[in-house]
Amino acid sequence: MKINYFGHSCFKITAKNGVSILTDPYTKVGYEMPKGLTATAVTTSHAHFDHNYLSAVDCEAVVKDTGVCFVKDVKITGIHSWHDEKNGALRGDNVIFKFEADGISVCHLGDLGESVSPDLLKKIGEVDVLLIPVGGTYTIDAEQAKEYITQIAPKVVIPMHFKPLDGKLDISPLSAFVKFFPASMVVNERKGEVEICKESLPESLSIICLERQ
Repeated sequence: MKINYFGHSCFKITAKNGVSILTDPYTKVGYEMPKGLTATAVTTSHAHFDHNYLSAVDCEAVVKDTGVCFVKDVKITGIHSWHDEKNGALRGDNVIFKFEADGISVCHLGDLGESVSPDLLKKIGEVDVLLIPVGGTYTIDAEQAKEYITQIAPKVVIPMHFKPLDGKLDISPLSAFVKFFPASMVVNERKGEVEICKESLPESLSIICLERQ
């Protein structure tokens, strides 16, 4: 499985069979997505402009609801959550998406804004690779992200939804998150992609920080 990072909360997850899922396409965050992106399907965690810019991607299907569906051989599970700490009163709903392919489970938390709860952890279940927002303000912050990581216990964590140098949203930079972890646990991947296979998943937690492509 290959995971490419295009900035903000947008990743392209490509299974060995070529099926690809692109998550949360965005616009107007201080930088724009690359042009000409294609995917088998696009998931969108909610309808805000920085997670629902569907016209930026040429795709066969759009997945935005809770429940289970299949995009060819990739199982996608949508899990309801809240975009804020007040049961959606401030920013509405958020859909967490869990992808299962190549024997690997990847969980994209979208714009998750609620704190850890036993009920939500049960719905998420076991996760190998966790794509987690860390910037705060509109989502969980770095400290809350660390708590989710502790409770979910994935093998790999890839942070998202933080403020790069050219970002304009009022969210924290990546440095506010990585300071919670020892340097030996953090891998900076400058090429903006990582390949993961079931057999080579690390035994202990690895934080992979991808630069956007």
